[in-house]
Amino acid sequence: MFDDRPAFGVRVHAFGGVTVAEVAGELDIFAAGRIVARLDSLVQVRCPDLILDLRPVTFLDCAGLSLLCRLRNRVLERDGRLRLVIGDPRFLRLLRMVRLDDAFEVLEDLTPAIAGAAGPVAGGGGDALA
Repeated sequence: MFDDRPAFGVRVHAFGGVTVAEVAGELDIFAAGRIVARLDSLVQVRCPDLILDLRPVTFLDCAGLSLLCRLRNRVLERDGRLRLVIGDPRFLRLLRMVRLDDAFEVLEDLTPAIAGAAGPVAGGGGDALA
């Protein structure tokens, strides 16, 4: 059977104490199941500061929302911070419709979030997962 889904994955960069995970493709039940362990691994430290860049995400469903909520809970359990960079107004409307807009700190752009952080950390760039 041929699967014509667009590629998805996670690319991780570290900027000082801030970790940026760029999620790309469709964030549905198929993708969520394949990337959940990778995202969980990013918040195993005490007080994680994680930014999920969702601008390359082309589709988001209830499984994707569930993954975001799971990650938020893991971050809060460790006294950390989770921010979402969302460029698509449809995703913002979806968060409002399911009453999760106040549960997440949403940013329009990544630049201000990492401006105060140090430059890229050695070994922290370009880690991709397909």
